[in-house]
Amino acid sequence: MTNQKSSSSGVFKKFIIALVIIIVIALAGTGIFYYLRLFGPNVTDKQEYLYIRTNATFDDVYKNIREQGIVKDTTTFMWAAHNMKYISRVKPGKYRLKAGMSNRGLINMLKSGTQEPVTLTFHNLRMKEQFAGFVSKKLEPDSLSILRLLDSAKFAEQYGFTRDNIYTVFIPNSYQFYWNTTPEKFFKRMYANYEKFWTPERKQKAAALNLNPQEVSVLASIVDAEASHDDEMPAIAGLYLNRLQKGMKLQADPTVIFAVNDFTIKRVLNKYLVASSPYNTYLHSGLPPGPIMMPSVNAINAVLDYKKSGYIYMCAKEDFSGYHNFATNEADHRVNARKFQQALNERNIKK
Repeated sequence: MTNQKSSSSGVFKKFIIALVIIIVIALAGTGIFYYLRLFGPNVTDKQEYLYIRTNATFDDVYKNIREQGIVKDTTTFMWAAHNMKYISRVKPGKYRLKAGMSNRGLINMLKSGTQEPVTLTFHNLRMKEQFAGFVSKKLEPDSLSILRLLDSAKFAEQYGFTRDNIYTVFIPNSYQFYWNTTPEKFFKRMYANYEKFWTPERKQKAAALNLNPQEVSVLASIVDAEASHDDEMPAIAGLYLNRLQKGMKLQADPTVIFAVNDFTIKRVLNKYLVASSPYNTYLHSGLPPGPIMMPSVNAINAVLDYKKSGYIYMCAKEDFSGYHNFATNEADHRVNARKFQQALNERNIKK
């Protein structure tokens, strides 16, 4: 009888031990299963970035991830997204992907909105349209939405600009933005930099020329378009300032090219000089209403720190070096002009 009880007790203990082992193995297996779902590598190397547009839903995100092959296992990603409550916390942006990232790592990045900034470097972009197109290739807003803002007289007035001179707000440099920056926030950032650039010292120099910052930038755009070499900019700026102070028309060839909107012109002929446009400084006195290109910082500084001289005429040098012959009177200017025209004829440059 005792032996039977002892035997039964042993069997029961073995059963309990076996059951415990099975449960432990099951729990371990479940734990490993869930661990791999969350922490196992899942992101592929097929895409460098994931772009999530403004107002995108989780369905939009999931569709992009599935179609672009961003994760190996979309089922575990979907499971992790639900369990980590990402479904209702989608944030737009440009997110850098790393091959081997886990679902947890990917979703934590997306849920927190930890996106990589975009570096935007621009200089000497001629037209607003060109600039808007450039920005739209780097950031989410399209060129039309950017242009619509810059062409709004009401919006420009809020910041002390007009539709014509608002382009002077953009100071060439390198900037960092988040990809989903709106056109309004983009402009505000540019305006803040503009305010920082125009220090009291620069404003004082502008006032001494009887110009405001926008007018300095407009003149700088002409100087920049004229100068092939930065070291000649102060002399060119001084010449145009002399003409302004004397009440003479600027008669700047780049403004005529801008007015006729043909930037292939190498020889400004008389037929172009009568182009009906407020930007044609052969017809209209003073500065044009806006810049003819995005002026460089060097050009702006060249206007503010211009070279004093008696020059009121200039003509490109006949050696095509990009430099100019300057003159204080029309007779000398005519001599310089004939030299250049002869050089053009010799090279058969007619347009």
